Amino acid sequence: MSLSPELPTLHREGSVFTLDLGGGENRFSPDWMDRVHGLLDAVVGHDGAAALVTTARGKFFSNGLDLEWLGAHPDELVSYVARVQELLARFLTLPVPTAAAVNGHAFGAGAMLATAHDFRFMRADRGYYCFPEVDILIPFTPGMAALIQGKLTPAAAVAAMTTGHRFAAPEAAEAGLVDAAVPLDALVRTAAERVGALAGKDRGTLEAIKATMFAPALAALREAVPA
Repeated sequence: MSLSPELPTLHREGSVFTLDLGGGENRFSPDWMDRVHGLLDAVVGHDGAAALVTTARGKFFSNGLDLEWLGAHPDELVSYVARVQELLARFLTLPVPTAAAVNGHAFGAGAMLATAHDFRFMRADRGYYCFPEVDILIPFTPGMAALIQGKLTPAAAVAAMTTGHRFAAPEAAEAGLVDAAVPLDALVRTAAERVGALAGKDRGTLEAIKATMFAPALAALREAVPA
């Protein structure tokens, strides 16, 4: 039986795993997050050298939080946000090299997911990288703020977090939100080449380095979510 085109999938070519977040808006529903965790388990459980590229298909990389699900389950807000933050923390410290190949819009938690990767490449001609929280009246949690501030320069964090600006790929690269703007037909290949060259790094050492580099963000992401 074939999987829904909106479900995340995983495939491997050599030492590089490609996590496809799906063909829809790729919002962080509980089932979607469970599936992503399961696919990450497969990457980490691989015996040989490994690296990860995360991408998607269609218009979106990820449109962030599943507000429709939250609207139907308001009593689960705190536990839901904690699960989102744990997924971000896992990507932040994954013990293999990681790159986001941002194929389309990355909004809110979707942009945070891309930011949690070691490297970020963005489709040059379409899509926006945006933290819209200031315009949708949703303040950043301490963990989410710490993640963004831990990965971006102070100037880039201010520009991204306080304005709600929608960064097209050239602007995103200039501001340092992404490493480069890349044509779509070279996007995944560019990301795979970047992390594939690093796939043999010792996992324990790499995970420890990431955890030390981003210790404040990691701690904040794993703290109790304010009610």
